[in-house]
Amino acid sequence: MNRRDWLGSFGMGFGGLALAALLGREGRAAAEGAGGLLDGFHHPPKAKRVIYLFQSGGPSQLDLYDHKPLLAQQDGQQLPESVRGGQRLTGMSGNQSSIPLAASPYKFARHGESGAWLSELLPHTASIADRLCFVRTMHTESINHGPGVTFMQSGSQIPGRPSIGAWLDYGLGNAHEDLPSFVVLITKNKGGQPLMSHLWGAGFLPTKHQAVRFRSGGDPVLYLGNPAGVSRESRRAVLDGLRQLHEHQFAGTPDAEIAARIANYEMAFRMQASVPEVADLSAEPASVLEMYGPDAKDPGTFAANCLLARRLAERGVRFIQLYHQDWDHHGGIKGGLRRECQQTDQPAAALVKDLAARGMLDDTLVVWGGEFGRTNYCQGLYKPGGDFGRDHHPRCFTIWMAGGGVKPGTTYGETCEYGYNIVKDGVHVHDFHATMLHLLGIDHERLTYKFQGRRYRLTDVHGKIVKGILA
Repeated sequence: MNRRDWLGSFGMGFGGLALAALLGREGRAAAEGAGGLLDGFHHPPKAKRVIYLFQSGGPSQLDLYDHKPLLAQQDGQQLPESVRGGQRLTGMSGNQSSIPLAASPYKFARHGESGAWLSELLPHTASIADRLCFVRTMHTESINHGPGVTFMQSGSQIPGRPSIGAWLDYGLGNAHEDLPSFVVLITKNKGGQPLMSHLWGAGFLPTKHQAVRFRSGGDPVLYLGNPAGVSRESRRAVLDGLRQLHEHQFAGTPDAEIAARIANYEMAFRMQASVPEVADLSAEPASVLEMYGPDAKDPGTFAANCLLARRLAERGVRFIQLYHQDWDHHGGIKGGLRRECQQTDQPAAALVKDLAARGMLDDTLVVWGGEFGRTNYCQGLYKPGGDFGRDHHPRCFTIWMAGGGVKPGTTYGETCEYGYNIVKDGVHVHDFHATMLHLLGIDHERLTYKFQGRRYRLTDVHGKIVKGILA
């Protein structure tokens, strides 16, 4: 053997051993479908799971949560330039000859011992005010829906990054053998801005970390049921044969991608029994269905999805993402906002009450909010007492959180008297993500993935924990 052959053999021998060990470890983790990157939590977690009620379109914080009496006093007057501060506007209102202030057409009142201000449109949310933590000072750079929603779901305005649930599955693995750790539910028959699959995708992480979307009606998951004439036993035999072929292809060196594919097939087979059971709401008591509202019996509605989210949480699903569209009220805000609140107010409050009654709220983080807020001025022609719309507003908006280690009965942050700027305790999107991961026992700076030569994380190179909302 000459020197070149000897070095090649020597190098490939040790390199092959290292590669086999690496692929073997990844392959076993993929095949088991449980172990995540992290050996354990970075610190004791407060929350075991998250239910994120995402309200797509940008709900108007000024008509729901952030009471501003000054707008009623100056209704119809121009937004002072000193308040606007040169902020860029969207193309929808940037060309208006005037930007008149618009008072909320809804009455506000304080609720609970915490004295939280809430609109008359949210009577059910008002009943749980002392369980909630309102964050009035969320802010973002995104002024349009696509980048805004993507930013809230992935920490980047550009599609292609992993979503929050994918990061959690990558870091912590799956806590349930027969169900995915990341599930998406979308309210049926809604309009507004489209929801694309990258919002719950894995980005550059392995594809096994992306969400499984449950549909309304029929099979909750596409292709889960067996075709006509194919029994469960026959399908099991096919999967066993497929596994043998895949494992034969290993040729002594496990391949992580093949192992992941086997794991996906096996999970799909197990979901044939687990998913229909968890999606069947017929066994729920009448009192529970009544608590969630009349829509709870209609699969695919926001109410039914909230109840299904609770059932998924009970069974160990770690990240449950609900999407509800149609909050983009550039016009007709009086009827439009009332309609969305009628669909979402009672179910969201019922979910919090239901989790609390079952002893699950303490370790379940519930989040409600959209991608940005709405302006304090009228979009379009101003008519005193008439209907109107509000444009996008990224400088400040409100979300609420409950359970999972957040401080109940709290209103965090302060906006100016016009509801246009933050004057105290701003919370950026990256801060929101960092705090969420902290509550789940993860240091946001230490959950990383190397891609194209650099290490990425959900919070990019930003983010600080919002300690003021921690219980």
